[in-house]
Amino acid sequence: MKKALIVQGGWQGHEPKEVSEIFHRILVSEGFEVEVSDTLESFADADKLLGLDLIVPSWTMGEIDKQWAKNVTAAVQSGVGIAGLHGGMCDSFRNNVDWQFMTGGQWVAHPGNDGVEYVVNIKQSSSTILAGIEDFTVKSEQYYLHIDPAVEVLATTRFPVVEGPHSTNGAVDMPVVWTKRWGAGRVYYCSLGHKANIVEMPEVTLMMRRGFLWAAEGKTASNGVVRDIKYSGMGDSN
Repeated sequence: MKKALIVQGGWQGHEPKEVSEIFHRILVSEGFEVEVSDTLESFADADKLLGLDLIVPSWTMGEIDKQWAKNVTAAVQSGVGIAGLHGGMCDSFRNNVDWQFMTGGQWVAHPGNDGVEYVVNIKQSSSTILAGIEDFTVKSEQYYLHIDPAVEVLATTRFPVVEGPHSTNGAVDMPVVWTKRWGAGRVYYCSLGHKANIVEMPEVTLMMRRGFLWAAEGKTASNGVVRDIKYSGMGDSN
């Protein structure tokens, strides 16, 4: 049985507890043994992290001990997957560049704040994670991020929707979903999910389900044995 660790907390505006409950439900339905923690001290045990298949951070605007962050990056480098969304993964620790280097991006703005209506455009890529999902509209925060050029972009959104100083740069396609590699580990990120109701959208739930499964296969793949993931359809329950 694969093992996953969800670490939730930080800024409560992102409803980390409610979002983590959705993540827990998804992972249990896929046969994972899941631990949910509300303390960053869960990252202090390096050996325990190495024994996981998947780390799911749901922690926004926190401060992490440098060694704990190194424990996570080392675990992912060894083949443990990491997957998350919104500020829970790419606005977790603004002062820790090791975390940002591993995850592939860092939030910097959301012009218009919550309630902006925008389109998520699914991209053609080498990945099948978003196969069968069509472009869709979401009304939420539209994340503008600083991005690692090494990521493989699976979905984008077009800026500007709301006018601001960024608008004079013209149209920009900002990544919404991406994957990247960190050593033998797999990294998956989705910028959607300001509130739990956004995570409950069928498209977002499916994106996260598939992202979790893909990331958790990194350890197996790094050992030379790759198992085909049979992705669930859009109508599947959590």
